[in-house]
Amino acid sequence: MLRASIIADCLKQQPQNYPLPEINMPLDRRFCVAPMLDWTDRHCRYFFRLISQHSMLYTEMLTTGAILHGDSDHHLQMDPFEHPVALQLGGSNPKDLALACKMAAQYAYAEINLNCGCPSDRVQNGMFGAVMMKDAQVTANCVSAMREAVDLPITVKHRIGVDEYDSYQFLADFVGTVAEAGCEVFLVHARKAWLKGLSPKQNREIPELNYDRVYQLKKDFPHLEIIINGGVTTLEQSTEHLKLLDGVMVGREAYTNPYLLASVDQIIYGANTPIKSREKVAEEFLKYVDNELSKGTKLNAMTRHILGLFHGMPGARQFRRHISENAFKHSASIEVLTTALAKTSGVNG
Repeated sequence: MLRASIIADCLKQQPQNYPLPEINMPLDRRFCVAPMLDWTDRHCRYFFRLISQHSMLYTEMLTTGAILHGDSDHHLQMDPFEHPVALQLGGSNPKDLALACKMAAQYAYAEINLNCGCPSDRVQNGMFGAVMMKDAQVTANCVSAMREAVDLPITVKHRIGVDEYDSYQFLADFVGTVAEAGCEVFLVHARKAWLKGLSPKQNREIPELNYDRVYQLKKDFPHLEIIINGGVTTLEQSTEHLKLLDGVMVGREAYTNPYLLASVDQIIYGANTPIKSREKVAEEFLKYVDNELSKGTKLNAMTRHILGLFHGMPGARQFRRHISENAFKHSASIEVLTTALAKTSGVNG
């Protein structure tokens, strides 16, 4: 009944200004962590924020159906500590997207991103994700409806092409059409998407990276903010891309090796703050875990995101193994995590 009430209220509302959280003014997307399905939930984002204060974070993709007809509070809730964080939406119905935006605005997200890059079957069946690139006007209509619904930045994440539509002219036409609808920020995965014949995992690896096309996009649309995604695994690569583009988005590497984020604030944003040690990050995450456990959150829902914290360090394998073998148990307590951390004792940095 509560969800129905919220939807009814949103339907009655006229477009209005939803203020950005103060911490997000202005948004700085020089370094972003990509939206990753089943990975970048609120626990993961809290963990990432402990490591980097300035990185722009994105939720996993949420469909309009999940928000409008599911447990919207469960999907949309976040901790203010996560900011700056953007919500990624999946959908192709302008009215549904507009309503989902209005509901999401109540949770103070700093940005709402439209997914036009995901190649998975379940996304294709819903006629959204990468398939939307085949009809730029549909995407533009969605962006227009979203912008009318809320006073938040509406951005688009997409590929450089899809199936046989893989020329630079196709990409430029797509961006140009969507930009005319008011979108000013494009997050570009520098691979095309094959919607038939390749799995989502293969679509992240097999299509060749073409960074030059993204660079050309920035040259042809200098007034737009262009963020590059795909194949970026180091901060050295990031700084090279930033010589030609407005921002860099890192995905799987940030999840499997999260301590990559530890020096983002200093190297990318020029912050003077000290770099946290892995042990300090773990110590602070323990406090979060303890608080969430008191609310009934399952231990494994949180600890699964930190398995890579000690990536490449002594004791890393034992750390991962202890958590993986024990955190899922019904009786699992915070002792699972403290015991795992003891196996990395003496690790610095």
